[in-house]
Formats: sequence, structure tokens, C-alpha cells
Amino acid sequence: MLKHSTRRWLAGLGVAGALVAASATPAVAEEPGDELLLYANNALVAPGGEAKSVTLYAFAETLPEKLTLTIDRSDVDGFATVVLGDRVSSCKEADAVITCALDGTEITDYLVNLTVTAKDSAAPGDKGELVLSVAAKGSPTATARSTIEVGEGVDLKTERSLEFAGGPGATVKAPLTVTNVGDRPARGTVLLLAMTPGLAPARRHSNCSYLSEFGSNLAQCHFDDELPPGAALQLDDSSALTIASDAWAPGRQYGQAIWFAKGDWEEFIGDFSGADWEKGSGSAMTLVPAPASRARAVKQTDKDTTNNATWIDATVTGDQRADVAATGGEVTGAAGGTVTAKVGFVNNGPAAINSYNPGELLTGALVTVPAGATVVDAPDQCSPGTAEEPTGWYGEPGGRVYYCEWFELRRKGEAAVFEFGLRIDKVGGAPGSVKLLHFGPGEPGQVVDLEPRNDTAALVVKAATGGEGGGGGDDPELPITGESTGLIAGIGGLLLVAGVGGYLVAKRRRTRFVA
Repeated sequence: MLKHSTRRWLAGLGVAGALVAASATPAVAEEPGDELLLYANNALVAPGGEAKSVTLYAFAETLPEKLTLTIDRSDVDGFATVVLGDRVSSCKEADAVITCALDGTEITDYLVNLTVTAKDSAAPGDKGELVLSVAAKGSPTATARSTIEVGEGVDLKTERSLEFAGGPGATVKAPLTVTNVGDRPARGTVLLLAMTPGLAPARRHSNCSYLSEFGSNLAQCHFDDELPPGAALQLDDSSALTIASDAWAPGRQYGQAIWFAKGDWEEFIGDFSGADWEKGSGSAMTLVPAPASRARAVKQTDKDTTNNATWIDATVTGDQRADVAATGGEVTGAAGGTVTAKVGFVNNGPAAINSYNPGELLTGALVTVPAGATVVDAPDQCSPGTAEEPTGWYGEPGGRVYYCEWFELRRKGEAAVFEFGLRIDKVGGAPGSVKLLHFGPGEPGQVVDLEPRNDTAALVVKAATGGEGGGGGDDPELPITGESTGLIAGIGGLLLVAGVGGYLVAKRRRTRFVA
């Protein structure tokens, strides 16, 4: 099991993950119920193009011990080759049907990966469905369908990287390019920008939509321009990126700019719904001819997507850091009563924290429970034990010490709040505490937190002066110590995940990273 301090660095920028986290649950099994849910993505392929993956996930509170997986390729066998992408020894093939016997006790939602390629004889417009079913004794059969479609192959290409430097608040031009290196015109493109919280588009264009959630700044921009073979275009002079005014400095901000053929974008975004994208209101951003030195009924798919992404690397110059203060609490009650203690930390700024960029401050809290109190309700972000040696699961009651993690960006004045339900067994015991743990660059001589003296706060249980115990449980004005006001309770948990399955797993289970 990875240590807490290591695990915190694993929540990085994930394009698909951010989009999934921003979405509602995608279409699942035809037999939803409470027993078993299935999900499988669609795939758009082209003759001579790259292979695509179809991944099947199964979701249930507990999976049955014995499962039978059936993959029926009959509807696509005439134009596509579908093979197992995993080595599953229990699978047998009979004509167009694959049958696998699986042990549900060894499965954590992920079932199987399939590799799909278009046959040389396939024609653009060919379309069919993979039928994927899972049966278990005593449960109804669950079925998911994956649409496989043949598109017209194009090949888009872009530059490998865009690097620049600037201080907090700086704006720089971003003339991102796209080139058609294929042998047929590309009828329109879509650009997806996915960046860390300290980097964002400088303007909001009318042909773009924007989403700032879950640790990422996202933008999707649509262009109807036709790119003839060999054409190289770039974003016009209005394209620019801004480093956030509260970015940690010195530091780094990152992102990716990915170009999609129209058909590939439809496949990519089609399974996601519910994301609250905001359409831009400014003038449209356009594509213009790139300098020479940087050179409709059928869907189009990119035959080689390995050259479609530009890595954006922004070096943030200057010196801007943050002071994070511990927030303890004081609750009152009588022996036998239950109270709610709200503790955590607040960012006094000026820089933002917990953005998961290297060289920036990440903060967690070590909460020691007051003597004479027992945790009966622990927050989902907290687990018994220390940062380096967890002794229990997230949300597990009964611990004496908890390590609490926060996975959201906190700007100046924003707080991380952890709510503990405490049963008072004895009034007047020794107070507990909230001690902050900072994970930073660790370079010699570099100050991580601007004011270490406010990194510890007390958590105290006092006797009620009258009436019955239990004070604090429903009191929205529960005192929280600390130097800043306006504390904002947020949503904890792992918010960036690595795809549809990961997001749905996160919704159903709290998952620790394991080595």
C-alpha cells in the first residue's frame, strides 16, 4: 500500500477523468436493478487506422462468486475484428461468440478489455453492436451494448509542446497548431484544453464552452474549417492563456491541448452527460494559416491519435506562497450525548493550495480525538492512523487519531472542514488537537508554509451548562478556532479519476491506491 504522502501526488491532471467526474453516470445495463450494472464504451474505427478499446465494467455492492461473461460479435463480424485485450484463460471462442467464466471475488468492477480494428474490406458507414452479457446464478442477466462504427480515416497532427514563463496574472499567446498529414480533407476539428487550476484561457470565445471543476480548467472549441491534405492551421491572435493571480510561485502549471476529428469527439463526449459547460460569449476564435515553418455524411476518425496532443508547460516565476492555519473546535455536551466537531484548516493565502502541482503546497490534517470521547461518525476523507501508517479505512469510526486528506483546490479564505461525530463518555478529559501536515517541495532552505506557528489548534469537549447533552450536532454556528472567517465546507474525496470505470468505482466505493 502506498503511503499517504505518496498517494496525494497521484491525483494529477487526467483529461478523460476530469470530464467523467463532471458528468452524470453514463448509460449502463439494460437490466439496471440493484443487482448488477454494466457499462461499455463505443468505438469508431477506420480501415488502416489504429485499434480502439472497448472496456466493460460491472458494478454491484458485491459481485457473485461465479459469473459467466458472453461477448457476441455477430453484428460486427463482417467489418471489424474484435479480440480480447486481456489474457483470460477461462475464455472460449465459438464462431463470433466469446464465453468466459469469471470469479467475482477477484473482480473490482473492471471485467474485460476488447481490442477493435476495422477490416480492410470495411466501408465507411458500416455499423453494428457488440452485445456483452453477464449472468450469475440467482440474478437476472445484465446486458450492455457497444456500438462499433467504421468512419472515414483522417490524420491530424500537432506540435509536441508549448512552453512559456510568466508571473502570477501573466497572459501569454497560445498559437496552437493543427496539421492534416493524411490523404483526404478533414471536415472540421474540435480542440480540447485541459489544464491545472492555475492556468486558464484568457478569453471566452463563442465557439468554445468552458468548465472549471474537479481540479481542472477545461475548454472545448469547435471549428468547421476544412483542412485539405497538407494544410497547417493555427489559432488566431486572440488565443491566449493566463496564469492565475494566486498561482504558487515559483512553480509550474500544466495542461494538454488535444485535437479531435469530429467523429472522434462525438464518440469521446457522447457517453457523458450532465457536465455544466458554459458557452463563451465573446467573438469566435478562428483558425488561420500557420507559418510555413510550422507546417460530410460519413463520420471521420483519426487513424493515428498519438500525435494529436500538445503538452502545455508554464513556468510560474516570482515568489508567492501561502499561510495555512489549523482550525480546531470547542463542543459542549453531557456524558452519553453525541456532538459534532467541525475541524480542519483554512488558507490565508495569498497563493492557492492543494492543486496537486509539483512544487506547491499540499495540506492534510492529523486529528487527535479528545480523551473521554469516542468517534461514532468519521468523515469520508479521514482514516484512522497517521499519514504514513494508516490503521483503518476511510470513514471508519472508533479511532483515536485520524489522518484527513483534502483533494480540492483551496483559494485564499477557503477552508477544508471535516465533521466528526463524537460520543461523550466522560467530560473533562484532556483536549484533542488538529495538527497540519504539509507536503511540499522539501528543498533545503525553502519555506513551505508562511506561518508554521498556526499549524496546530485544540479540539475541546466541555461540559454543558444546562439541559441535555449533545450540543453542536445541529448548530450551524459551531465555533471553529482560527485566524480567518468565512470558512467554506467543501466536498472531499478523489475527484480526478482515470476514466468512466474509475469514476463509477469512486461513486460506489472509496478506493485506496495500492502498489
